[in-house]
Amino acid sequence: MWDLSTHYLWWILALLLIAGEVLLPGYFMLWIGLAAAAMGVLLWLVPGMSLLLQAVLFAALALAACVIYARTLRPRIERSTPGSERLNRRAEQMIGQRYVLTESIVNGRGKARVGDGEWLVAGPELPLGSTVEVVAVDGTTLQVRAAA
Repeated sequence: MWDLSTHYLWWILALLLIAGEVLLPGYFMLWIGLAAAAMGVLLWLVPGMSLLLQAVLFAALALAACVIYARTLRPRIERSTPGSERLNRRAEQMIGQRYVLTESIVNGRGKARVGDGEWLVAGPELPLGSTVEVVAVDGTTLQVRAAA
């Protein structure tokens, strides 16, 4: 018969939390799940801990795991993913790219072929077929200059 101080219950809780992380990703339950797994190992090594001590240690381990993730691992992950700061801002990913004008730039406005579509561009007067480089983005309009 299992009692509430068995290490197996902590490992089951760890599996449930990590499974919850798989279903609802966000890196939060993973760290609490790892704290529960560590609690199971700790209880396996030091059996007979009171339930109160287990709860306090688990809270401390979960807090420590979340703080370590937030202060050390998360910044490293964000720095190691190039372009992640612009992931959901497609137009900003085009800065520095070169495109061909499908409509001449007249009075500061024109269009350029981007992939299989056309985007509005703003810049100096240039003829149809000119190659332009994106230097900035203003809403859905690409600010361009003549490519060197």
